[in-house]
Amino acid sequence: MNFDEFTGEIQHRLELPGTGEAVRATRATLMTLGQRIPEGNAEDLAASLPMEIKWYMTGAVHDHGQRFDWSEFVDRVSEIEGVEGQEAAYHSQVVMDLVASLVPQSDLRQLRDALPESEADEDWGKLFGVIDSGGWEARSQQ
Repeated sequence: MNFDEFTGEIQHRLELPGTGEAVRATRATLMTLGQRIPEGNAEDLAASLPMEIKWYMTGAVHDHGQRFDWSEFVDRVSEIEGVEGQEAAYHSQVVMDLVASLVPQSDLRQLRDALPESEADEDWGKLFGVIDSGGWEARSQQ
C-alpha cells in the first residue's frame, strides 16, 4: 500500500470530505502515538507503513517515550487534527485498524504490551476498540 492508497482508505473509512482531512487524522494519531511509545517500538511499527506515513511516527517526533494516558492522547490528537475529542478518539481507532492490517502481528503485540490496559482512564485498550470489535470492515457491515 502506498501513501495515496493509505490516505484514500482512511478518507473512505472515516467518510471525510477530502484527502487533507485524512492526512490530518493519520498524522495526528501517529505523531501522538510516536510521542507516547519508545523510539524503537515506533520504528518497528512504522517499518511496514508507506514512507510518508512512517515519518509521522519517527521523523516528526523528537521526544519518544513520553508518559501520558489515553485521555491526554485524545486531547493531543484532537488539538492537532482540529476535531472534538470523541471524533478524534474514533479517528485514532480507525487509523490503528488500518495500521494493524499492514504491520506484522508481533509489532502490534509489542505496541499493545507497551500501553497499559486497565479500567482507569489510562486504558489504552480503547485505542484498539475497532480492531477488537472485528475491524472496520466488520463494523461497517453492521
